[in-house]
Amino acid sequence: MLDFFIALSENKIFIITLLTWIIAQSIKVIIGIFEEKKFNFKWFVGTGGMPSSHCAGVSALATSVGLQCGYNSALFALAFIFTVITMFDAQGVRRSTGRQAEILNKMFEDLYFQKPIKEDRLRELIGHTPFQVFIGVILGIVCAYVMYNIL
Repeated sequence: MLDFFIALSENKIFIITLLTWIIAQSIKVIIGIFEEKKFNFKWFVGTGGMPSSHCAGVSALATSVGLQCGYNSALFALAFIFTVITMFDAQGVRRSTGRQAEILNKMFEDLYFQKPIKEDRLRELIGHTPFQVFIGVILGIVCAYVMYNIL
């Protein structure tokens, strides 16, 4: 088991991807502190918000794979397709789900004044806007290029 963690800690692509995700999530926390004037740990581990850490992570992954294995490798093709699917999911399906949750929560609030509802609020901040996805992708590519040359 220890060998697994040692090998993982020596995997440049894994380290770049993980650090990029941490950077993106940290940016969300900083933005949240400035906007809300308070700290909320959920911003660090939650989904949604600016920038998309999903897109930052997968674009860092694909870029790192391209740098290490070549942009004409099968592994890069796999990572690139995975990145594209994640990008569309982040701003498509997940965003629509968040929008539906927002509408349902509003309906629950409206119904609440008629009679009590015991249901919890649905999670609204699930997906990303196209701009949040774009910024996440740019962040991931830049982080990968910078860190690949440093690590």
